[in-house]
Amino acid sequence: MAINMKIFSKYISKYLLSFIGLILVLVVFNIAIFAFTFYNAVSKDFGASSPQNMLQEVTAASSANGITNEAEKMLTANSLWAMYLNMEGSCNWTVNLPEEIPTEYTIQDIAIFSKGYLKDYPVFVWTDENGLLVIGYPKNSYMKITSNYYPIDTVRKIPLFFLAILVFDLAVLFLAYSHSKAKISQNTEPIISSITALSEGKSINISVNGELSEIADSINKTSDIISRQNTARANWISGVSHDIRTPLSMIMGYAERIANDKDAGNQIKEQAAVISRQSIKIKDLVQDLNLVSKLEYEMQPLQKENIRLSKLLRSYAIDLINNGLSDCYSLEVNISPDSENITIECDAKLITRAVNNLVQNSIHSNPDGCTIILALQVIEDKLLLTVQDNGIGISSEKLEEIKSKPHYMESTDDRLDLRHGLGLLLVRQIATAHHGEMVVESKPREGCRTGMYFQYKS
Repeated sequence: MAINMKIFSKYISKYLLSFIGLILVLVVFNIAIFAFTFYNAVSKDFGASSPQNMLQEVTAASSANGITNEAEKMLTANSLWAMYLNMEGSCNWTVNLPEEIPTEYTIQDIAIFSKGYLKDYPVFVWTDENGLLVIGYPKNSYMKITSNYYPIDTVRKIPLFFLAILVFDLAVLFLAYSHSKAKISQNTEPIISSITALSEGKSINISVNGELSEIADSINKTSDIISRQNTARANWISGVSHDIRTPLSMIMGYAERIANDKDAGNQIKEQAAVISRQSIKIKDLVQDLNLVSKLEYEMQPLQKENIRLSKLLRSYAIDLINNGLSDCYSLEVNISPDSENITIECDAKLITRAVNNLVQNSIHSNPDGCTIILALQVIEDKLLLTVQDNGIGISSEKLEEIKSKPHYMESTDDRLDLRHGLGLLLVRQIATAHHGEMVVESKPREGCRTGMYFQYKS
């Protein structure tokens, strides 16, 4: 299947570039949000009520002897306090001065608080020729670092801001990832399913739009080629099977005439009988091969009807005995009461063929005789049809080979003839055609048990 990997690369690159673009958009968005958020805080805290502005306005509206009513109201409105210290360190006047703030200071005291805090109040000073104006802000309103100052609220917002931005970015990336994953799955799921179907030998026809349409076309072409090959293979097998019938019938006819010829010697009659038996085996193998091929490529129409399997098993057992089952073989039929009247929609001829293949396997595998049991029972919600014998069984190695290599072409079983592998393959395909499954259980010298599970409507 010729699929241009550049298409896949281009498809994946598209989503990768989309992610990179999304990350760049988030970076720009984060910067814009940061600027907007802290611009408002900075513009507010460094605006009309900022320390620098308040110092200038109060200084302009006051002197060493007092302060105007307008300036005092402005301080009160902004929850500020102020005092004016003369050259000796004493207060000439105060506005809203807290009780814990002293009114007498040494030069050392002024040097300490002028750059930072006074009793935990952030203070800001302005000097003139007569003294020092001091304006105090509420506690925890500003953080003073060397000669700079920062609003406490703004500083507290920074960790929360970055946490919120991080959560937002992760949420956006997760949503983008989920959307991309869902989109990729939606576009690739039909292709993956079709490839899986192709690996199972099924014919498919998918329709995909967009970048992957070329891959879908390649898969459809591959499916068409495989379908034509399968049809040709099935037709070839069917044709060969048909062409074999005439010469095989002639061989069987002449062998039977020789075996029944009174004038022929005993050795010649025995050899003719061997030819006749082997011809029958070839005939059965050809029939099985033809049916296997048709089932494998879904060319065998199923004549389904509601069948009671208990009745089918009993009818088969009677026919087998009436057709001359050897005395060294005994046949039992065990039908559980809960499975007696259960019907399933199936092709009665194919189910009978599967049962017969399993019975013939038991007969061929145990030439010295054995007991063969046909059983029907209900296991949970499935109907189980089993064919079991108490013969020589199958070794664990051979059993594993049967399970791992179910096709007769892959069988290397030197004890059981070719019919063993082909017969089990046919049984498996008949079960699969009826939406069932086949299981094989065996131990050396403990017989073999093969079961077919079928769904049924209660």
